[in-house]
Amino acid sequence: MAKADAWGAPEGTAFAHREARSDGLAGNTRLIAEPAYRRLLAAEPLLRRSIPVLIITFLIVIAALRVLSLMNERDDVERNAKAILTLAAGQLASSLATTLDTVPGAIQDLLETTSRQGAMGRSHVLVITDSAFKIVAETPRSMPWQGHSLDSLVEGGQPLFMFGDRAGVMEVNIDGRDWYAAVSLANGGKGASAALVPQDAVFDAWRKTVSLNVTLFVLTAGVLIVILYAYFGQAARAQAADRIYLEAHQRIDMALVRGRCGLWDWDMVRGKMYWSRSMYDMLGYKPCDTMLSFGEVDQIIHPEDGDLFQLANRIVAREIDHIDQVFRMRHADGQWVWMRARAQVIDPEAPEIQLIGIAVDVTEQRHLALRSEAADLRLRTAIENINESFVLWDSAQRLIMCNSKYQQDNGLSDRDVMPGTARAALEERMLAFASERRLANTSGLQGGASFERQLADGRWLQVNELKTRDGGIVSVGSDITQIKLHQEKLVDSERRLMATIHDLSLARRAEEERSRELVDLNRKYMNETERAEAANRAKSEFLANMSHELRTPLNAIIGFSELMEQGLFGPLGSERYEEYATDINSSGKYLLGVINDILDMSKIEAGQFSLDREEIDLGPLISETVRVVSLQATQKAITVETRIADALTLVADRRAIKQIVINLLSNAVKFTGQGGHISVRARNTSGALVLTIEDNGCGIPKDALGKLGRPFEQVQNQFSKSHAGSGLGLAISRSLAELQGGALKIRSTEGVGTIVSVRIPLRKAAPAIRVAA
Repeated sequence: MAKADAWGAPEGTAFAHREARSDGLAGNTRLIAEPAYRRLLAAEPLLRRSIPVLIITFLIVIAALRVLSLMNERDDVERNAKAILTLAAGQLASSLATTLDTVPGAIQDLLETTSRQGAMGRSHVLVITDSAFKIVAETPRSMPWQGHSLDSLVEGGQPLFMFGDRAGVMEVNIDGRDWYAAVSLANGGKGASAALVPQDAVFDAWRKTVSLNVTLFVLTAGVLIVILYAYFGQAARAQAADRIYLEAHQRIDMALVRGRCGLWDWDMVRGKMYWSRSMYDMLGYKPCDTMLSFGEVDQIIHPEDGDLFQLANRIVAREIDHIDQVFRMRHADGQWVWMRARAQVIDPEAPEIQLIGIAVDVTEQRHLALRSEAADLRLRTAIENINESFVLWDSAQRLIMCNSKYQQDNGLSDRDVMPGTARAALEERMLAFASERRLANTSGLQGGASFERQLADGRWLQVNELKTRDGGIVSVGSDITQIKLHQEKLVDSERRLMATIHDLSLARRAEEERSRELVDLNRKYMNETERAEAANRAKSEFLANMSHELRTPLNAIIGFSELMEQGLFGPLGSERYEEYATDINSSGKYLLGVINDILDMSKIEAGQFSLDREEIDLGPLISETVRVVSLQATQKAITVETRIADALTLVADRRAIKQIVINLLSNAVKFTGQGGHISVRARNTSGALVLTIEDNGCGIPKDALGKLGRPFEQVQNQFSKSHAGSGLGLAISRSLAELQGGALKIRSTEGVGTIVSVRIPLRKAAPAIRVAA
């Protein structure tokens, strides 16, 4: 058996050799995937671009050559004119002496003779002068120069009158007109001869030639440009046609590729076949422009799906004129692809038979059909193995399929349940039901139905019928015999359940009565709570209103004790009285401070504390506060360090800020030991003032941190027991900070120290307004 190559064709076949050549030789004449029309289109732009360049080059070369020729012709004309003038002037000079001596009055004849012999035109002028260059004779006689001095008429010709023949022919100006002039001096100085001609007359014929050449060149260039324009117009139309053809070809190729189909063109006489590019793409082969032989195509067709040669013979024998066949073809990767080929003979009466058709890749459809068959088999197996009876009717009430359970329940044989049997005929052959009851429709608007049927053997079935989308009916019957047997037990259980429900309803009513009692108690509790809160508010308002009554007597006690202590009205007479007066003074001050704290806290709780906002420069305020507590700090040798940012201002209540700082600094001094250190820092952080007071005092236990800041709460340890106070300093500071939108936080470590931070939002400066807290 021949060994197969990567294409699926045996070695040695023309198909395998052709592909090997196309793979191995990149420059082979059998180019792959490059149609001829694309190569022509690729070469056409270069040709179009070269034609204008060639035409312009041709015109430039012709123009340059003609310009050189005309310039040479001009030089020849100028040279001939000068030669004629030189000869004429010399001949007149040589004949002048003899003519003057022998034949007086023959000068005019000499001029005319010389003019005729020298082939001079009407524009040439011959002049004979005396020794003073006065014109004696001239030709033609129409010139008005006779009697005038030649050197006065001629401008720019002095070398001619000085050197004669040796000066040659010169360009001179006579009456504003350019002339060529030649002068020859007669022997013996008796006179001179001159020959002149206007430059316009010399080059008149040459200019006509130039004009004619320019006209011919312009006409030639115009004709070429018209031809070039016509060529470009035709080329543009041809390019547009090529582009339309290419786009149509590409659309056809794209449609064929997207549609997974290809075109076939079979020449039966020559045994050749043409494939479109999409055909090569479907099979994974490299496209080529050459036609394939039947043998090459037959090598990749599955041998079990038909013989291509036998099919071709039948077409040639005129047995068939079209093809519609499904077969497999080998893909480039070795797999088999299912193809469906359809072709038709173009002209059955033509001597040379040619078929053209299309081949479609039906591999996916083939696999889908196989999967559908497998799924249908699995579905039938599943329906047969279920415990319920199953039957399916079509829209015309004909049997499609049923399982053996349906046959057993209804006493049907295999001959009775043939597909296509009418439902009415099948129901006539079924066993009669002992009873049947239709149940409520549980399928909604789908048009289904449910039945309870008792069979002849005593079994119960619940049959559910539903309509399918195509108008058919599917019916499933479930055995509910056991359910029916338990129904009586369920009825008894229902009776017992109803009795239990009655008992529960009685208990529920009793529970509802107890709930109403609890509601009444709760209402009374809420009333008492409201009365307690009202009493608390009354207490706070009373304390707030008692500030004057409490402070006035205390101020009197303190004032009188100060008078007694200072002895303003004379000595008390005993040191003991002075000690008593001092004790009264200190006790009164302490009591005043406690009462002030209590009253301030009461005002805050009662909502009667008011804020007077203004713009505050924080540096001087903190410095003033530090000086207030500096005496206490100095007594304990405590150093107080302040670090305040420059130009730090905020809009707040000055009294409240000052009281916050005094309370926090007083606590820090109070609970810092001898020789301690206190740091006061203030900075602007994220639009808020952050005031931090840090000490290295006794610290606060972790379990006591939660109590700090509450009214009348104090933390007692071995260091703070000796320090009395109301316990409201931190509470007042926290409340004052919160009234201004800020917050107070405490961090402390027992035996290390405490850090208290107050954060108050900065606000823009605004007029002072009293705002009730």
